[in-house]
Order: sequence, then C-alpha cells, then structure tokens
Amino acid sequence: MITNKDRSGWFGASDTNYIVGNYQTETFKKWWLEKLGLRQSTINTKAMQVGTYFEHRILDTIPGVIKDRQITIPELRLRVNLDGETDIIHEVKTHKIENPYKVPIGHKRQVLVQMYVAQKEAEILSYGLTENDYKNYFNEIDPDRIQHHRIEYDEDFITEYLERLKYLNKCLREGRMP
Repeated sequence: MITNKDRSGWFGASDTNYIVGNYQTETFKKWWLEKLGLRQSTINTKAMQVGTYFEHRILDTIPGVIKDRQITIPELRLRVNLDGETDIIHEVKTHKIENPYKVPIGHKRQVLVQMYVAQKEAEILSYGLTENDYKNYFNEIDPDRIQHHRIEYDEDFITEYLERLKYLNKCLREGRMP
C-alpha cells in the first residue's frame, strides 16, 4: 500500500486520462494545480477506502505475488505504482457486485502505462464487493468473485501518451498552465 499521498511534481499511471484529455476543463485545471503543488486533493470516498483495504488480500490469492512496487522515470517525472506483479502486472479494481465490471477506458489507459514502464503484460483483477463488505473490511476474500481482464498493449496509444507527457513535463518545469 503506497502511503505517500503527495502527488505534486510527478505523473502517475492513474493520471493518464488527464494527460491525454482536454486541458481546458475545470477538472483538469484542479488536477494541474495538484501537480504544481498548489492544491491538495481531498477526495477519499467510502469506495476508495474499502478498495484499499481489500487490495492486498485480493492479491494474496495469487501465488508468489510481489506487492506495491514503485517505478520512477525521473526524466519524464513519471512515478508508477504497481498493485502487484508476478510474471505479469496485476492491477486491482473493486466494484459493487450488482454492477458487473466492464473495463473503463481510464483503467485500461492506466494499465497501458504500467505495461510501458514495467515492460510486462498485465491484467486487471476486478472484485465484486457485497453490501456486507462495505460494512466489514475484514470479510474473507471469495476467489469466485475475482475476475481476470487481460489488457492488450497498444503502441499507438503509448506514442500519443508520451508526446503529451513530455509537453506537460515542460509546462511543469516552467510552472505554467498547459
């Protein structure tokens, strides 16, 4: 579990939608202020909390998994956190069990960047949480609720991503809005 919540000065894989998105939105501008260290994110939902508490126990169902590796590429100001890995990356996502998980584009993009940095194949492990799981973070993991979603590498996307990341790096160094 990554404990340093300071996201200023670095770009992470979970920032990918912002990096390749529209720089003119209010949401982007708030995110950019976080990167500049001028604003702190205060988002911490119940869903985020429960996902954090279940993440390691979900990963524990995979033999030989290594948890919480961070990879940095300083020249790109890229700092990527991997939930777990074996010979492949395992990114954990939780969701309400009544809402079947379909890989959102943002999750796919996040994993593509993880694949680029780690030079490994990857999958998303989705885990459906019951109402009782939201009330008791210590419930046992039900292996039948874990789904494996393999992600195919997309070189064209990574090329576009890197172009935009380099531009944002320049803006970050200059302390200005893109």
